[in-house]
Amino acid sequence: MAKQNGSAADSIVVVQAKTDGPREAADEIARQLAAADLAMLVVFVSPFYEPQTFIAELSSRMPDVPIFGCTTAGELSPSGWDEDSVVAMGFNAADFVIAARPLFDLTTFRVDHGRSMCTELQNEFAQRTEHCDHTHDSFGLLFIDGMCQREETIMSAIYASLGDIPVVGGSAGDGLRFEKSWVFHGGEAFTDAAVLILIRTRLPFRLFKCDHFEPTSTKMVVTEADIEHRIVKELNAEPAALEYSRAVGLSESKLELFSFAAHPVLVRVGGAYYARSIQRTNPDGSLQFFCAIDEGMVLTVARERDPIDVTSRLLKELTEDLGEVSMFIGFECVLRRLDVEQRQLSREMSELYRRNKVIGFQTYGEQYRSMHVNQTLTGIAIGKRALAPQ
Repeated sequence: MAKQNGSAADSIVVVQAKTDGPREAADEIARQLAAADLAMLVVFVSPFYEPQTFIAELSSRMPDVPIFGCTTAGELSPSGWDEDSVVAMGFNAADFVIAARPLFDLTTFRVDHGRSMCTELQNEFAQRTEHCDHTHDSFGLLFIDGMCQREETIMSAIYASLGDIPVVGGSAGDGLRFEKSWVFHGGEAFTDAAVLILIRTRLPFRLFKCDHFEPTSTKMVVTEADIEHRIVKELNAEPAALEYSRAVGLSESKLELFSFAAHPVLVRVGGAYYARSIQRTNPDGSLQFFCAIDEGMVLTVARERDPIDVTSRLLKELTEDLGEVSMFIGFECVLRRLDVEQRQLSREMSELYRRNKVIGFQTYGEQYRSMHVNQTLTGIAIGKRALAPQ
C-alpha cells in the first residue's frame, strides 16, 4: 500500500508506503515519485524494515536522486501518527538547491572535525547556489544516530561554523528498543554517523519548537554524574532515582518509561526552559538521561499543560505568520508521543497533525538551532510557492 500527498508539480511531494518488506517498500516509493524532478529525497524508515536493504534497493531504483534520512521511533505521515511504514519527502528541484555531508565515527568526533566538514559543505553549497537571487534563504536539516550520545558536541560544532544558517533535525530511532539506529547517505545505512543537509529556497519558512511543560518551584541540583555517559548518580546529594521520585511525587518502584514521559525535568538556558528526559533507572539507582548533563546543573520539575491546545496554537500562529503553510516538517520526541498516549489524546493529536500536514518522524532527541532537546516537537514550516502573475 502506498499513499501520495500532492502532485509532482508541488514543492514537496510526500509518499507513504506500507508493505511486507524493504524491497516492496522501495518499489512503492520509487514508482510514486517516478515523474518528479527532485533535488533530493528524504526518507523516514520504521525499523520494521531492514535499513541497509531498503536504502540500497531505493537508491538502485532512483540512482540520480540524492537520498537522505534515518530510522524512526514512529512516523508522522499524511494520515497522522503511524508506525511500521516508510514516509518519503521529495523536494522539487525548481524550489530547492541542496548540498550535504556525512559525519562518521561520532564516537571519536571532535569539534575541529565538525568545523572542517562545515567549511567543505559551505564551499560546495556556495557554488551550487551562486545563481540564486536575493529572495532565496537557507536552512539546514540534521539527522543523527540516536544512540551515539554525541548530539551536543556535534550541534556545538555546526552552530559555531554555519553562521546565520539555522539547523533543525532529529536523532534517529529504533522503535522503543533503544538498541541500534541508522542514518542514510550515498545509498548506504550507517550507525555512529550523522548527515547535515543545507537547503536554499525562495519559499518562505520558519523554524519552530513546541513542548507542553512549564517550570515549577521545585529544583534539584546534579551533585554527582557520569558526564560522558549521561548518567546522574546523585540529585541534591541523594541517590538520583530516590530524589527524583520524591520531587515528582511518584513511588521509586513505579519509575519507568511512561513515568519519565509524564514527568520530565527542565533546564534553563538563556532565559528559556528546555526539556531533559530520562530514559531509565539503572540498577544502582542512578538515572540515564537522553541529553547531556553536568554536575552543578539545576533541574526544574515540570508541570504539564494541555498538549493539544499548545500545539494547535503554535501551528495556527505559524500559518498566520507565513500566510499559508504547504507543510510542517516535524521531529517529535517518542516520549512526547508516549505522554500524549497516556493521557488518551492520541486520536486528537494525530488528527491535528493530519489536518496541518505535519510530516516527519518520532525521535530519540530533537535538534533546534544550537540545542539538543527532549520531549519536544521541533521542525520547519514551509510556506507555499507564490503564484505566477497572470
